[in-house]
Amino acid sequence: MSKLVTIFGGSGFVGRYIARRMAKEGWRVRVAVRRPNEAGFVRPYGAVGQVEPVFCNIRDDDSVRAVLHGADAVVNCVGILNEVGKNKFDAVQHEGAERIARLATDEGVARLVHMSAIGADAESESRYSKSKALGEQGVLEGFANAVILRPSVIFGPEDNFFNRFASMSRLGPILPVVGADTKFQPVYVDDVAKAAVAGVLGQAAPGVYELGGPEVSTFRELMKDLMKVVHRRRLIVNIPFWKARIMAGGFDFLQFMTGGLITNGMLTRDQVKSLRVDNVVAEGAAGFEELGIVPTSAEAVTPEYLYRFRPAGQYDAIMDSAKNLKA
Repeated sequence: MSKLVTIFGGSGFVGRYIARRMAKEGWRVRVAVRRPNEAGFVRPYGAVGQVEPVFCNIRDDDSVRAVLHGADAVVNCVGILNEVGKNKFDAVQHEGAERIARLATDEGVARLVHMSAIGADAESESRYSKSKALGEQGVLEGFANAVILRPSVIFGPEDNFFNRFASMSRLGPILPVVGADTKFQPVYVDDVAKAAVAGVLGQAAPGVYELGGPEVSTFRELMKDLMKVVHRRRLIVNIPFWKARIMAGGFDFLQFMTGGLITNGMLTRDQVKSLRVDNVVAEGAAGFEELGIVPTSAEAVTPEYLYRFRPAGQYDAIMDSAKNLKA
């Protein structure tokens, strides 16, 4: 019988790419999610019955233990950018990660890959970054030979980064950003999936790997490149951190007053704190090179999925070409 991998959050942005690659490797894939009825799209990643979504709540021991039973490897991709209801940073990214590692050891799982993030720091002012660091500590305490991946901002067809700002560019002549001078090292989602698969297959030594793409750019530079891709001219305006805190506070308050019915998908106070710190691979850190992976540039991928944000969408290039025709 083929080996089995349990992927927590396997229907999410990164998890689905890992699930697809593990299925191609011939593994059975158990996709552990809170809403398996909404994750049916992962089934065609493999043969009939090879990829199956199952229910799991990582805040509950019995639920986690059930989806780990019989697994040869586990990948934890669960993460949140905003706290809503019971899904708090500490509960999901710290306690949840620790629970998965501890119970994976109890169940005799051979390998564990944990998805963290560049900027994970137990001393950070950002609760997101702090919970990521505490999650790493909990994982290593429960599963000493774990492979921990720390990607920079991840891009790909389903991303919430380039897609979000490309959509905003359609609303007017100004594109506001917070932390215009903050540096990022965007990494392609499928490259992150390759790194996770290397960990599952035992091709990566235990330890921490920081994953960044081939280019380091400021937020402003990324937005300028984005405008070229979507064929728009916009004035990129930096919002000072003090003003961003006030705006984010208003969005957070709206979420609080509505009891989470309206979630803050715009900007949180915690995100403002994170944007003060560069999001790039640390000097001397292990990364793609040690994994034998050549990272893909954003320039090579973003035009394939951001064309829909151009003034004429998929026909933009044709219309530009038509302008050169002489009567």
